Amino acid sequence: MAVKVTGKNLKIEDVYKVAVENERVELTPDAIERIKHCRAFIEKKIEEKEIMYGVNTGIGEFSEIVLSDEQVKQFQKYLIYNHSAGIGEPIPIEHARAAILSRINVHALGYSGCRPDITIAMTEMLNKGVTPVVCVKGSVGACGDLSPMSQIALLLMGEGEAFYKGERLPGKVAMEKAGITIPGLKARDGLAAINGSNVITGMACLEIYETERFIKQAEIAAAMTLEALMANMKPYDVRLHKLRGFRGAITSAENIKRVVEGSDLLGKVKVKVQDAYSMRSTPQVIGAARDQLRWTREQVEIELNAVADNPVFLGDDKIVLTGANFQGSPISVPLDMMGAVITMVCVISERRLNRLLNPALSVGLPAFLTKGAGMFSGHMLSQYTADMMIVEQRILSMPASIQSIPAAADQEDFVSMGMNTALKTRQIIDNAYGILGIEFIAAAQALDFRNYGFGKGTKAAHSEVRKIVKHLDEDRPLYPDHNNMMKAVRERIILEAVENEIGELKTY
Repeated sequence: MAVKVTGKNLKIEDVYKVAVENERVELTPDAIERIKHCRAFIEKKIEEKEIMYGVNTGIGEFSEIVLSDEQVKQFQKYLIYNHSAGIGEPIPIEHARAAILSRINVHALGYSGCRPDITIAMTEMLNKGVTPVVCVKGSVGACGDLSPMSQIALLLMGEGEAFYKGERLPGKVAMEKAGITIPGLKARDGLAAINGSNVITGMACLEIYETERFIKQAEIAAAMTLEALMANMKPYDVRLHKLRGFRGAITSAENIKRVVEGSDLLGKVKVKVQDAYSMRSTPQVIGAARDQLRWTREQVEIELNAVADNPVFLGDDKIVLTGANFQGSPISVPLDMMGAVITMVCVISERRLNRLLNPALSVGLPAFLTKGAGMFSGHMLSQYTADMMIVEQRILSMPASIQSIPAAADQEDFVSMGMNTALKTRQIIDNAYGILGIEFIAAAQALDFRNYGFGKGTKAAHSEVRKIVKHLDEDRPLYPDHNNMMKAVRERIILEAVENEIGELKTY
């Protein structure tokens, strides 16, 4: 079923379907009518010679320079040329597709002033698999993602480069092979194609989608470790968390309790009166991440359906408003915080890993989870790897949204640096998959040494881990295990197995 683009109700799940799963996009008739209505308004304004930023003026520090009629015709081309100034390797195809969908949705609201041909061409690029080559670096997150979006806009002129059916081709060739009409750029079209934080927004959507499912896996890994460490399960009683009232903690406690349901730890095995913080605080810590993640989702979905452009053309009110709706701070701040809480979840994961490996803390488990201590070192070095990645995450968790550097002769003297945020959050998530994968491996190894009954969800998770990584009887190179498990976490294989067994875990 196609994702219908109206400008008003796009969800993060829709972006994922289009960007990753190649779902078709349908621009609704009412959206096209709004675009046409706005375009008619701006063309009248051009005829009347009204001064409008980026239409018949320069941009940035040159915004006070009024262009001649002939310059207006050529300006959009040179605007896109000048702003195609990125550097580095191409962004992943799914990131570019997410950005294009985000920009189409802005146009669909009917305030951007471009011709409908521009929006229709971008829609066809998604549906026919033409993906612009976009450098990974160059955006400061205001005025939007000008540099990467300009590389997308190059295709609208039959220029630039694109990926099509596995080939990297000149943009014109890719468009022609796909049967997409190249619309060219007329007054306002170029700026309307680029003047918003759409690459950041698109990447944020995909990162939120992944993080919501990563958090569920963190709860499954925690449940496995808790069972392996013979945890007192009272701290996971939902009544305790309802008394405090934080939604995230309530959800985390419910999820963990569902994974361990049926375990002998729930009354049949003697446990400590009270466990360490890294065990009994897990619902509060993961819950705090859930609460922050919920806010990030809310902010990004507002932006996803926002009039994120400049200027904004209000056809019904017959006015052109200039402002800063391209400014990326409203999404870069929550995305910064999302990266930080992912790191936090990984830190507590590593602390549980430490308890599994340390014989002074592991409630009778063999040192480093090996029966051949001395001759063998077991999972000692797995912790080194997790620790290295956590330090990298901590470095990356420094907010980028406070790192503004003025540009454009101080006309653009505060920028969001949201692209830095999106890129580093991507790295944080990738590390998180590896760190959690190592906890999964160690927890499964530890459960192998226990002889009491485990919860239904725990057994499903343990069984799935064992399909990927064998029990460590004697030392072997661990990097294949680490990489295979990291891949399994990224692909949500264990989550799928557990939810098939006990039903879907809650997200919020």
